[in-house]
Amino acid sequence: MQIAVTGATGYIGGRLVPQLVGAGHDVVCLARSPAKLADRPWFDDVTVREADVTVPEGLVESLRGCSVAYYLVHSMGMGSGFRDADRRAALDFGEAAAQAGVRRIVYLGGLGAEGDALSPHLASRHEVGRALATAGVPVTEFRAAVIIGSGSVSFEMLRHLTQVLPAMTTPKWVRTRCQPIAIRDVLAYLSAALDDDPGDGHTVYEIGGSDVLTYEAMMQGYAAVVGLPRRLIVPVPVLSPGLSSLWIGLVTPLPVAIARPLVDSLRHEVVVEDRTAAERFDIEPIGFREAVALAVDSADGMRAPTRWSDAEFADPARPMKADPAWSGGTVFKDRRTSATPAGAADVFWAFSRIGGDVGYYGFAWAWKIRGLLDTVVGGVGLRRGRRHPTEVRPGDSVDFWRVAMVEAGRRLELSAEMKLPGEAWLVWTVEPTDRGASVAQEAFFVPRGLFGRLYWYALLPIHGLIFGRMLHGIVAAAEQRAGDRPERMASEPGSPTEDAVIPSRSDTGEIR
Repeated sequence: MQIAVTGATGYIGGRLVPQLVGAGHDVVCLARSPAKLADRPWFDDVTVREADVTVPEGLVESLRGCSVAYYLVHSMGMGSGFRDADRRAALDFGEAAAQAGVRRIVYLGGLGAEGDALSPHLASRHEVGRALATAGVPVTEFRAAVIIGSGSVSFEMLRHLTQVLPAMTTPKWVRTRCQPIAIRDVLAYLSAALDDDPGDGHTVYEIGGSDVLTYEAMMQGYAAVVGLPRRLIVPVPVLSPGLSSLWIGLVTPLPVAIARPLVDSLRHEVVVEDRTAAERFDIEPIGFREAVALAVDSADGMRAPTRWSDAEFADPARPMKADPAWSGGTVFKDRRTSATPAGAADVFWAFSRIGGDVGYYGFAWAWKIRGLLDTVVGGVGLRRGRRHPTEVRPGDSVDFWRVAMVEAGRRLELSAEMKLPGEAWLVWTVEPTDRGASVAQEAFFVPRGLFGRLYWYALLPIHGLIFGRMLHGIVAAAEQRAGDRPERMASEPGSPTEDAVIPSRSDTGEIR
């Protein structure tokens, strides 16, 4: 089946496309900026056509030959005029689909009772579904509430508020009921629509997870899943949506233009009332806490943020490289690089012998104090040492670290097992160059709650000294080892004298 997908550069579309490709469909991605899709791992498996749903010209040709079209775009971030823009785009798209011979449009909207005086955001979601159907093409509309998955706007707002604030005053909408749904279940419904034949006209399916919760209960549930203390939440009647969105913009990385319509919608109860979807589709949605656990799973998605793209064909709840800059939680990093005339094998040898009797290439007293403090608070401290003085393999303990990954001769990742208000990793990567080798040293820290953030900022000056000395020591050890073989150092052009200083570069900051 040839299927058109709008919004392939967005959150839902970017996760739906690889699933459709994996199911063997011929996928046509309609994108206003096709270049944004060039780095997706599935780019070579799809057809990309330049199209803009706000520009009617060219839409018919871009849809030609497609049996089904997924409509997964909206203009919420553009400001107060998003409602009119979305309605006009949906009308034009429905007309173009009819002219191109599309047999069905599948659309993802928002839950909300039709009889309520809905917020502009929710009302717009409903209007778009009706507008798509005006030209006569049958429309299957799924309506969902909060979608739980890394990168989802609603989930990221929940994540950051709960992580940063141990106590908060909130509007009374925190007591409004909601039926959140995992992103993987949303995608299951969207995919199942291809085999569903609800007939002609406009068919609406309400979908939700297995739990009905208040927003307050979701924040407490998130805190429990990630190991944070119970949050103190005090609802007050005086916070308007405008003030709330400004506050959210202050304490989370979400843009205010996106936060405001979402906050305005939270006053409405969004619970599945029509059970038709549950009866028609063979899908059993998971619960809220299981969905959160998938979204924050750090085993693959957060260990090294530069590898999020590996998750494109994996669980859609985890971070992806293409997610917005504010998604995926907060990751602090300290990155340092250095060039050396020593070979890559010598550099790998130098950083793979870290810990144990060798120590951490400087400030041995500071590491001993850190180990003692860890022991006092019930951690493993520095007592475990190493299995072998120079060899490492996945699963080895290295003092209060654990070897998470080894790529022989190139890369080593250590996962912290000391007591920390978060999760931490040390990563070294070495690449050969025509003048020796280039080595990168990265420290990642995923904070847990407000204390985790304070911990990172409080130790920034110390980290600057320790991590800088560590990389300098690794390079010096590699050069000393290489220097024990004079023929090797002499054969490499540009070798420095014994007293030369090898410059290094550092980049300490925060990834969102």
